[in-house]
Amino acid sequence: MPAFIIADVTVTDADQMAKYREWSTKAMQEHGAEVLVRGGTIEVLEGDWTPSRLVVLKFPDRATARRFYDSETYQHAKSLREHAGVMRMVVVDGI
Repeated sequence: MPAFIIADVTVTDADQMAKYREWSTKAMQEHGAEVLVRGGTIEVLEGDWTPSRLVVLKFPDRATARRFYDSETYQHAKSLREHAGVMRMVVVDGI
């Protein structure tokens, strides 16, 4: 069953976030993530949710998504992201 990582990102330091994106992209490539959404125009249809930037990654399964997140490469990316923004991230099983 596929799994998806969905992230809502608010960028506060664009230069530092660019370093994070470089390393997070490496981690995505290492773990076979399919990038479905990375930025783009957002139109809220219902509710008061106003995300700044959305990212949706598809993995073959939850275990692979967790390996991506727990990987040394992604953890390095995560350390570069400190003070560069606010990240809200979930993993969800697909159908």
